[in-house]
Amino acid sequence: MRAFYFDNIPGDQRLLHDSGNLVSDDLLKSIGLLHWHIPTSQQNQIDTIAEERNYKNRDTITITKEGLGALYEAKLKSFYEEHMHEDEEIRYILEGSGFFDVREHPTDSWIRCQLDAGDLLVLPAGIYHRFTLDENNMIKALRLFKDEPKWTPINRGDLTDVNPYRVDYLKSIAVN
Repeated sequence: MRAFYFDNIPGDQRLLHDSGNLVSDDLLKSIGLLHWHIPTSQQNQIDTIAEERNYKNRDTITITKEGLGALYEAKLKSFYEEHMHEDEEIRYILEGSGFFDVREHPTDSWIRCQLDAGDLLVLPAGIYHRFTLDENNMIKALRLFKDEPKWTPINRGDLTDVNPYRVDYLKSIAVN
């Protein structure tokens, strides 16, 4: 995985949008982001991480224009709306590639995480983020869940800043 600040230049969200300013692993950890690169030939390591982190359920999602048909553009637009979840979001990329953008706190800058096959990303509950494919327009990912699979995005707004999961997230990254 490669992480850098988003350039904020208008245009297709699937473009790289690389500002040229890389983001360090230490900064990613400071905002609660975890990541590993596990070659897809060594997927058994995912089971070890799942057990250590108490991920009990999983499924696979494939996002392509062919697979989503007429819903493709609407789905991409909805994935790209800034939102949070009340659960961790865990993705292991099996094929293809894409971007997860996360908000750095307290600057509110976008950090773009470029993911390819073999990348495992864990976003903490309460972090503002969004997702998009890249120009290859295809991704297949293993989704892991602590409990029953649920995918409930809560779009950013006045109520999300006081959501208990957002408040807990901010407390967890506070510098003492």
